Amino acid sequence: MGSSAREQESDNGSYVVVARRYRPRDFDQLVGQDHVAKALQGAIETSRVGHAYLFTGARGVGKTSTARIFAKALNHPEGPTANPDSDSDIAQAIDSGEDVDVIEIDGASNRGIDEIRSLRANVGVRPSRSRYKIYIIDEVHMLTGAAFNALLKTLEEPPEHVKFIFCTTDPEKIPITVLSRCQRFDFAPVESSKIVGRLREIVESENNTAEDEALELLARRAAGSMRDSQSLLEQVLSFSDGHLTADQVHVMLGTADDQRLHKLAQALQARDAAAAIKQVDEAVAAGVDAGRLAEQMLGYLRDLMTVSVGCDAKMMRYAAASMHGSLVELGQQWGLQTVLAIVGLVDETLVRIRHSVHSRVLLESTLIQICHLPDLQAIVDLTSAAKDAGGEKKTS
Repeated sequence: MGSSAREQESDNGSYVVVARRYRPRDFDQLVGQDHVAKALQGAIETSRVGHAYLFTGARGVGKTSTARIFAKALNHPEGPTANPDSDSDIAQAIDSGEDVDVIEIDGASNRGIDEIRSLRANVGVRPSRSRYKIYIIDEVHMLTGAAFNALLKTLEEPPEHVKFIFCTTDPEKIPITVLSRCQRFDFAPVESSKIVGRLREIVESENNTAEDEALELLARRAAGSMRDSQSLLEQVLSFSDGHLTADQVHVMLGTADDQRLHKLAQALQARDAAAAIKQVDEAVAAGVDAGRLAEQMLGYLRDLMTVSVGCDAKMMRYAAASMHGSLVELGQQWGLQTVLAIVGLVDETLVRIRHSVHSRVLLESTLIQICHLPDLQAIVDLTSAAKDAGGEKKTS
């Protein structure tokens, strides 16, 4: 799964980005989508391959990569196989997106009826050198209504030599008449631990080293997207001088570390508004956007909330697992109901921040209010007032 120095350049000598160089090329290399891989392999092994498939899921979770792998499996030179290799001319052409019988179409830029009519006109032409002519249509939900209607006629009675693979991040926009004619596979967000494992392999293949916390930060920021995590990794590797640290990741992402977030939470628990404002000031001076700090604070409170109801470190999604003990202690001091109320208040503040250019002022005012509220009910009342104010703004 490594990448040699030669593979870092394309045939024309241009640099190939990490996300493309380490793209999975067979089912075994797919990370976090075992249920999809096993189902597609089973369909091939039992000769139950359908004529149309729909791959749904967030960006960067492996939909298009899986479509290419499936295409290689179906058009293997020696016949369909559940374990395709990447050595044949056909496989290499599919990997590069240049195979004559595997046609990749961007639904966002080829969304009109004329493009689909052109597709229909060529569907009847048999594949040049492979068993199947396979159409991979990415972002298929972007097709117009007329285009979907034209495509539907082909889906109803497709030629035996044609397979369709549709990929989308928004299946709700696809007509039910099209959905009903496809086998649907939902791609899950990739677990952070699996992203970290893959990033570790890439770092080692690139002859670099990295702190565990640095990779965990990248994985959490990617929010389940393997491709996003690899793009972030490439950015930070460009100035890491061979060893990737958590501090470097924080600088690149413009985020505060867990210790600063914990100090900010401790200041709120102690009702020390000055200390809370100091943490915001130091964070902003270090390059952290106030809006991003508010988002991080909400994530930190989320982990504090789960810890307060007895969840272990494995259920933490935003703070490092090493912070579990500190969160347990803080949760006991604050109490679950207070944590829940503050979660609601910070969330409402984030809504207001997204519609304002004064993110720092809004964040600081919320922190001061939390420190000066006399009791839990006051926090609940303030959250309710913030919701009402947000509703009035949207309707005005």
